[in-house]
Amino acid sequence: MNASGNPILAVRDLEKTFGSLVAARDINVSVPAEQTVGVIGANGAGKTTFINMITGHLTPSKGSIQFEDKDITGLPSREITRLGISRSFQVAQVFPSLTVFDNMCIAAAIARAHGDLFGTVTTALRSPAAIAEAQATVELFQITRYRDTPANTLPQGVRKLLDIGMAVVAWPRLLLLDEPTSGISIEEKFDLMNVVMSALKSRKITVLFVEHDMEIVARFADRVLAFYDGTIIADGTPHEALDDPRVQELISGVRVKPGAGAAHA
Repeated sequence: MNASGNPILAVRDLEKTFGSLVAARDINVSVPAEQTVGVIGANGAGKTTFINMITGHLTPSKGSIQFEDKDITGLPSREITRLGISRSFQVAQVFPSLTVFDNMCIAAAIARAHGDLFGTVTTALRSPAAIAEAQATVELFQITRYRDTPANTLPQGVRKLLDIGMAVVAWPRLLLLDEPTSGISIEEKFDLMNVVMSALKSRKITVLFVEHDMEIVARFADRVLAFYDGTIIADGTPHEALDDPRVQELISGVRVKPGAGAAHA
């Protein structure tokens, strides 16, 4: 909970339609501050629509979204970001020809920009504040050895860490991650998530992450929202949600023991 005792995010009766197609419906969720929520479901289940409505990339057809007691329903994505909600995408959104550090400096400058975005960013790109925050975030995500490496030559896992770090450099209170382990090898995925979750917990960031890998969900989520046919069919601890018969039948297809392997920090 935040200082007022209310959830950091409260979604009520959320719905999104595209003509006769109902992409999301009857979504009601309250998320306490600093909780880590795994969002699961098959392709087309409504997960991305849900995330896009929270971040302002889609306007809900019905319902409301409250963030820290403020109604953000239908606000532009830029304004929502300024209020303290950031996101990363399944495909890393980085400047490929620039170094890791320059990417991070740009993200830090954009986070502080108001009004004339281009002019402000150009002026602030090498400001002491942007440089300090960029350096701190590079260290936080343990990619200092790649500081001067162009992003287009990075290993996939490091590029993911850079992308998530660029979303975190603004010190959001709520972060939405879209398939953070997508494209990452089985050998790397747990190490990557350990770095990410440790960084986010150190900054007390509330997290919603969309993920198809049930082992990742079982190990790193405090809570799981399971989507099917545009709505939530299960909401509980990883044990409760992943053991739900409907989730096993419609989403996971297999039973995964929550907490398998080493516990996360």
